[in-house]
Amino acid sequence: SVVSVKIWRAWCLTVHSISQDCGAIALNYETGLSFLKASTNGLFIACFVSLALLVGLPRYGVYVAFSPVSDNVATASADRTAKLWNTDGTLLRTFEGHLDRLARIAFHPSGKYLGTTSFDKTWRLWDIESGAELLLQEGHSRSVYAISFHPDGSLLASCGLDSLTRVWDLRTGRSILALEGHIKPVYGVDFSPNGYHLATGSEDNTCRIWDLRKKKSLYIIPAHSKLISQVKFEPQEGYYLVTASYDTTVKVWSSRDFKLIRTLSGHEARVTPLDVTGGKIFSLGKL
Repeated sequence: SVVSVKIWRAWCLTVHSISQDCGAIALNYETGLSFLKASTNGLFIACFVSLALLVGLPRYGVYVAFSPVSDNVATASADRTAKLWNTDGTLLRTFEGHLDRLARIAFHPSGKYLGTTSFDKTWRLWDIESGAELLLQEGHSRSVYAISFHPDGSLLASCGLDSLTRVWDLRTGRSILALEGHIKPVYGVDFSPNGYHLATGSEDNTCRIWDLRKKKSLYIIPAHSKLISQVKFEPQEGYYLVTASYDTTVKVWSSRDFKLIRTLSGHEARVTPLDVTGGKIFSLGKL
């Protein structure tokens, strides 16, 4: 069962991410990117503590990810760049190369690499220490929207507006699996913690669970009445899967049989970003 689900709603925010220990949350206001510090035990978000404003970012279109091994955060932006920051607002590195606006960004489990997706139809892998571009991958016929790293760091999954999800071998840079089934763009993708399954969420309102060993769709969940914007497995044991949607709801599904456990209502408009950490679910709605 879901442990003490707490709903934290925020309006006029377009992105967020949560640190591994629930110690901070990143919010993209219309005026910039801010970080709210949580309580030291991670039980609640305290809005009365310090804010750090990152300068030099465009006002719209920023996606954020926390490093799994440090206090650094990465941003993917509509200005075609990715940036690495300290949470005190210090810019550490800029990653340039994409030819169109970025969609999302993710850290490799080792914390040594960054993956970025773009409307230029590519995803790229970057070395954080040197800033070098390690991989430039083509394989989608339309914009690449989201990526997810396999827990052991050997694979990466990408999805995009071509309704396709691909699995890539990071050692060779080759696409080893093309998952076809969604009939509209795919906006969310996430590996299960054990690495055996992949969840995808689509504009066709369904969430699909793919068995990577059998290389086929295992479950098709008619999850929402509108576009699914993001999917996330509970990251520790993978006991449940969470989906967010433009239908204003967040839903929690059992990872055993992918039946509905709970519907989280309360947002008054579409739910876009979603993160799951420490047994808690955080979602942001947009007016």
